[in-house]
Amino acid sequence: MRSTAGSTAPTGTAMRPESPGQDAVSEPSGKVRRFSPAERWIHRITGYLMLVCLVTAACLYLGPLAQLVGRRHLMVTLHEWSGIALPLPFLLGLFSRAFRADLRRINRFAAYDRQWLRAVRRRRTSPGARPAGKFNAGQKLYAGWIAGAVLVMMFTGLLMWFMGLLPFISRTSAIFVHDLLAWAITFVVLGHLRMARQDPEARLGMRTGYVSRTWARRHHAKWLREEQAGSSTSVE
Repeated sequence: MRSTAGSTAPTGTAMRPESPGQDAVSEPSGKVRRFSPAERWIHRITGYLMLVCLVTAACLYLGPLAQLVGRRHLMVTLHEWSGIALPLPFLLGLFSRAFRADLRRINRFAAYDRQWLRAVRRRRTSPGARPAGKFNAGQKLYAGWIAGAVLVMMFTGLLMWFMGLLPFISRTSAIFVHDLLAWAITFVVLGHLRMARQDPEARLGMRTGYVSRTWARRHHAKWLREEQAGSSTSVE
């Protein structure tokens, strides 16, 4: 990647504008920027809130754990308020241009995403068998599912909290849906963590914001080409 004339970037870095109207950012050699600081904080805080929700739910739902921890009123309070706060990082993230751009990417399901799903189903791992943009089809499905599940959990939780909010929906029904979906979220989140554990480079991208170009070329080639095209245009 070439830097603009007059750039004072140190050796081993490249300068490129993150987006129109923003200052250029220094990019480590051999790396490509994957997530902005705002996106990383949104992911981190959402993860912490989800962890509090799941741990406190376990302390309330599982008898032996409830006896071990005690402090039921504290667990209920933490569970309720962490659940209410769960959408806040997302809502605040809408002020970030990078976050809004990634939301548009996640909401688009292209033909190559269907090819990615077919390759996963048939266990194809050869180069090019699983084409992906910045987010692969599995990540898009996970993001959409978890967003919908959180909304349903909030809705049923509020019904349990404010009895009589919707008289035609019984508290028993709300509890049943809430508990069932809580188990589903637990297994899906554990699957998400398992996939992340198997990919240290993806974790590095979420922790530092940067990933290696080799990793990006192997797993998200279409996105890397877009980044390279944008960078070459910005320095011409």
